This record gives sequence, structure tokens and C-alpha cells, in this order.
Amino acid sequence: MLTTFALTVTFLVLFYLAVSVKVVRQGYQYTIERFGRFTEVARPGLNFYPAFFYAVGRKINMMEQVVDIPGQEIITKDNAMVSVDGVVFFQVLDAAKAAYEVSELYVAIMQLATTNLRTVMGSMDLDETLSKRDEINARLLSVVDHATNAWGIKITRVELKDIRPPADIVNAMGRQMKAEREKRALILESEGLRASEILKAEGQKQSQILEAEGRREAAFRDAEAREREAEAEAKATQMVSEAIANGNAQAINYFVAQKYVDAVSQFATSPNAKTILFPVEATQLIGTLGGIGALAKEALGNDGTPTPPAAPPRRSPFAQGQG
Repeated sequence: MLTTFALTVTFLVLFYLAVSVKVVRQGYQYTIERFGRFTEVARPGLNFYPAFFYAVGRKINMMEQVVDIPGQEIITKDNAMVSVDGVVFFQVLDAAKAAYEVSELYVAIMQLATTNLRTVMGSMDLDETLSKRDEINARLLSVVDHATNAWGIKITRVELKDIRPPADIVNAMGRQMKAEREKRALILESEGLRASEILKAEGQKQSQILEAEGRREAAFRDAEAREREAEAEAKATQMVSEAIANGNAQAINYFVAQKYVDAVSQFATSPNAKTILFPVEATQLIGTLGGIGALAKEALGNDGTPTPPAAPPRRSPFAQGQG
């Protein structure tokens, strides 16, 4: 009888100890209540709380979690209807606040994100809602995180999964995009043509500049040639004049022959002259040319060296007496 009582007491003690031991898994925290009043938070691991005096209130998941935002029909600032859905990532930082400061934590976060999503996107135009997703996410994150701070919740990310405008707006946007691309293509084409015309004009300008420089160089060369020709003619005239001054009458034939040859050459190059009749005096040209040859021989000598002028004859003293 005594043995049975001892065994019963031992069993009850072991049962009491087993009930009093609380094992908390990693990633969770349990709120401990004493007669229904919160006292402390049990950390992961083995915890001992006497049974019948202490009880586990809430089991709080401390890992990062996600809540889906169901599809919402939202009217934008420019009265366009869009369908939006997203997700909210959050993590519990204070297990006691998450357990006792809000009821139905997941529902509260979803409702808070939904209402603020309508507020944020309702203040924007359709084009802004489609092109500024990062701005919408940042604004939602700031608003929802500030609201859930009292619940011991940290909102880590808010992401919009999809924004679906109506079909007619999508078609209009497609036509607008096509028109914009055609506009840009025409602008690029016109800019290409303008650049081509500019390059062509620059090429013509450079060509004209080079041509003008060529004409200037040619004119300079022609002027230099005429200057040298004039110098040569002046030198020849000086030589002939000196020859005439020294008593050589054949020198004058040089100018006559030169003018005669120029006149005959003009007759020969005339496009209307088919037959040329020379007067009888043309035979005198041969004599004139002969005079030029004789003049050259007298001026240069038979061996090509200039002939010195002849000294005046010396008179004999006897000749004066005879005279």
C-alpha cells in the first residue's frame, strides 16, 4: 500500500515537472502568463515554469514573414481604373507587443497595406503608377512601417507584383508608343539628312576654297612668268639698242621679223582662214631672218663669244701732211 502511494506521488511529481518544462523552438518566442497576466517571454530552448501557476499565452513567430495583398481595383488621379496586387514582408521584433497590442496580426497588416495602397496610388496619374513603382513601394513601406511600429512589427519590404490597366487603355498606350517611335524615327532621319547636307556643303566649301587657292597660285605663277618674260624682252631690247647704238643697222630687223612672225601666226591659227595668200613683200622675210642671223653672229662671234667692238683706225702722221 505504501509502495503504491510512493509510486503515485512519484508519477505525479514527474508529470508536474514534465508539464512545467516548456521547450521553445528556434525562431519562436512564447509569452508566459501567470493567472492570465503576461509576465515574460520564453526564449528558444528549455524553460521551466511551474504548471497551474504559469501558462503559455501566445506562440509568436519571430522569422521574417510575408502577407499577400489581394488584387485591388484602384481609381487613379486621372480617373483610370487599375488592378493592383502585391506582397508585404515583415518581422516581429517585440513578441509581447505583437501578442497583446493588436488582434489578428496578419489581417491587420493586410488591411493596413491595402488602404494605404489605395491612398498612395489614388494620388498619382496612370502614367506615374506605371513608371514609378519604386516610389510607390517606398511610400507604402514608410507609411505601413510607421503604423505597425506600435505593434512591435518591422516592415522590411513592400512590393507591387502587378499593375493591370484596362484593355482599352493598354491599346491606347500601344498606339501612343508606336506613334512616339515613328516620331523619333522621322526626327532621326531628318537629322541624318541635315547632317548629310551639312557635310556636303562643307565639302563643296572646301572644294571651292581649294579651287580658289589653286587659281590664286596659278595667277601668281602666270604673273611671275609674265614678269620674267618682260625682263627677258627688256634685256633683249637693251641688247638690240646697244647694237644699234654701236652702228649695227641689222639689229632693227630683229623687231621687224618678230612682229612679222606674230602676224603670220595669227593668220595661221584663225578658225576661218582656209587659204593664206602672202604678198610679194613676204619674200623679204627671208632677208630679215638672214639679217637676224648676221646680227647674232656679229653679237656673239663665230665661236659663240661676244665680239668686241672694232677700234677706230689709227691715222698716220704722214697722212695728215698729205692731206
